[in-house]
Parts: sequence; C-alpha cells; structure tokens
Amino acid sequence: MATTRKQHSEQSAPGPVAAFARFVGCGGGVGVASSFAVAGLASWIPWALANALVTAVSTLLATELHARFTFGAGRHATWRQHVQSAGSAAAAYAVTCLAMVVLQQLVATPGAVLEQVVYLSASALTGIARFAVLRLVVFARSRTQATAPAPAVRPVRAAAPAGPAELCPAA
Repeated sequence: MATTRKQHSEQSAPGPVAAFARFVGCGGGVGVASSFAVAGLASWIPWALANALVTAVSTLLATELHARFTFGAGRHATWRQHVQSAGSAAAAYAVTCLAMVVLQQLVATPGAVLEQVVYLSASALTGIARFAVLRLVVFARSRTQATAPAPAVRPVRAAAPAGPAELCPAA
C-alpha cells in the first residue's frame, strides 16, 4: 500500500537532535527577522509595543513552521497548540523586555548593535526553554500519535481453564 506524503511526514517524527536543528533553523530565522522588525517598528512606536506586535506575529508563524517541519506533524498547528505556544512566547516576551530594561539601566544610550546583541541573546536563552516546552508539551501528543502504531484489533477468545499441571509444573 502506497503512503501519501502527508502520511509519511506524520509517521517520521525527528529525533531530539534533528528536531532541535530544525527548531533553530525555523525559530532562529523567524527570531532574526523579528529582531529587525522590532528595531524598525520601534522607530515609529514604543519599543515594548513593537516587541509585542512582532512577538504575536512571529509566534503564529513559528508555531506553524514547528507544527509542519520541526516536530514532524506535517500539518497545520491546532488552536490548542497555538494557545500553548503563545504561553511560552509570552514568557519569552517578558524575558526580552526585562533584558532590554536592564540594558537601559546599565547603559544610558546603548547603540543599535548592543541592543541587538542583548535582544538576540535573551531570545536565544528563551528559545532553548521554548524548545523544551514545545517538544515535551505542545507537540508531544501529535508526535506520539503520529509515531505510535495503530493498535491491532483481535477477537477475544475464552481461555481454557488451567489444569493442575499448568498451575504447578513438575520439576
């Protein structure tokens, strides 16, 4: 029986190293693009608002990429997965905001390069935590369901009563 591309991608969930490499590629790419988007938007609106908007959009995009490619589901993310992913993104947002507030307290007028280094460093640290949450919680059911073989259905037979020799075999 031939398998379709969708069935094949659902059945072959990547191991932790491959999933992490895909996570870095997808999430890291979205993260780098997000850092430039935040910097650009922050010239027109307050930085915290720019970060919130970019975080919301990038979380939706990254969750879709992770559902399709990173964790081997091969299909769209569910609403439940988007909501759970948003929770981990909210924590990442708080950490990046805190990192930028600390930077502002330590350096009176940081340059754009220093701001990018701090922002991307905070994003990388929260990214590692997000990988664990996404792999172990958000996409865990999808991965388990996709890789677990379907249970075999067998007819139930009545077992014959055990005889004395079967209960106490002779030595």
